[in-house]
Amino acid sequence: MPIEVTLISQLGHGAGDQLVASATARQRAHRDFIDALDEPSARLGGPHFENGDPTSLYSFVVGAKGHPFHRHAGHRVFTAVSGSGGTRLRFSDASSDQLASDPDSFLRALRHVDIPPDCLFSVRFGGATWHQFVSLHPRGGHPALFALSCHTNELGGDLAPDVREQVRANAATIPSLTEVLPTIVQQRLDDGARRLDVPTIALSLDAPAGSLHSWMCRLVRGAAGKVRRAWTHYRRAGGFSSERGGRHTVVRLAEPNADSLLLEQLPSRHHHQDMFVLTLEDARVSGTGATALLAKLLEAFVAHPPAGVSYLMAFRNVLVKPLGLRTSPLSCPVSSLLGSSAAPRFAGRFPVIDQRIDSDDTFAQVILGADDKHLRFRSCVAVRKVGSGRIELSMGTRVACTNLFGHVYMAAIERFHRGYVSPSILRGAAEHAFAARSTKPLDD
Repeated sequence: MPIEVTLISQLGHGAGDQLVASATARQRAHRDFIDALDEPSARLGGPHFENGDPTSLYSFVVGAKGHPFHRHAGHRVFTAVSGSGGTRLRFSDASSDQLASDPDSFLRALRHVDIPPDCLFSVRFGGATWHQFVSLHPRGGHPALFALSCHTNELGGDLAPDVREQVRANAATIPSLTEVLPTIVQQRLDDGARRLDVPTIALSLDAPAGSLHSWMCRLVRGAAGKVRRAWTHYRRAGGFSSERGGRHTVVRLAEPNADSLLLEQLPSRHHHQDMFVLTLEDARVSGTGATALLAKLLEAFVAHPPAGVSYLMAFRNVLVKPLGLRTSPLSCPVSSLLGSSAAPRFAGRFPVIDQRIDSDDTFAQVILGADDKHLRFRSCVAVRKVGSGRIELSMGTRVACTNLFGHVYMAAIERFHRGYVSPSILRGAAEHAFAARSTKPLDD
């Protein structure tokens, strides 16, 4: 197989050393990090043989002094960034039979490819190709490279039986897939290194190799690399992850269902009404009754209120406390769950105004609520099992204003309450109560 090296882009001065230092720190914190053969590495993604995918992805770092000459059974494709001193790629395609009969055949097949400092480049070569990567100027202390390596077939090539079993168990590492150069050949290489005139290809994007421009560029990039590499040691090697979209959809209904307890609340007059429903598919709920599911939902309302709603409630409490209105860390649809009144208790814990559970425990609902100076509110929270592994979670609210301030208050918050507060509360509670990544039964 041919050996292919492609320069892709010239990065900023000193960017190579900085990127290698930063990536090295993050790689060291990876759960699958391993430091062996002078090639610290981490497996970022293993093969999925059950899905017909034999590929895997690794990161690895090579320092200034390089790593031992070695080879792998399978093909290798990697994309790398050279350090700020440049990188030398060393290859030999001498076969095992050639090495056994004549160790010097390795030296005759030796080839070099020189990569300039701070460069993004790609490399591709076949299995059984001997290779070694070193810094072009190791005395300068610059690392050779940081790379992302794709193993196109983790089972490819002439793998030893024990290694093949390790790969099938999804437990392979770069060291376990590596064969180092035989000792006798390594001795020949060490003895003849200074006398060898190895054929070398020097690649560059900005200046011809050996030119004054190239020399000055390497000098400046090397100095900048040391400064930028030192700066990375003062920065935390962390990261952040956030998610948007793909969450459970909350549907707003025009009216409560005919069997909702909310229809019995504030029957004479109300000035606001809403109803939200979330349908959840979860196989773990099939053997759990609606009463237990509703208890978990109410617990999630109390224990895991959405952060955005909590901030809004804290701000609202500061504004209304001088007016003598009720304050609570929970939004009004479920704030009465924190009450300490002598009201009836659902599941022996949650204070409710009313509750109803059907005979086969497939539909359970409670009424929450409180009376304040400016309004009265009632909320109906319910869980309905509608099939094996499928439930409907609903939350509806009615509000009756008792004075002019109540009308002004509701006019100010109604749109935001419908569009954000109630859907966020229901969605957040559902995700914490039922959609956690756990295999435990829900009634544990």
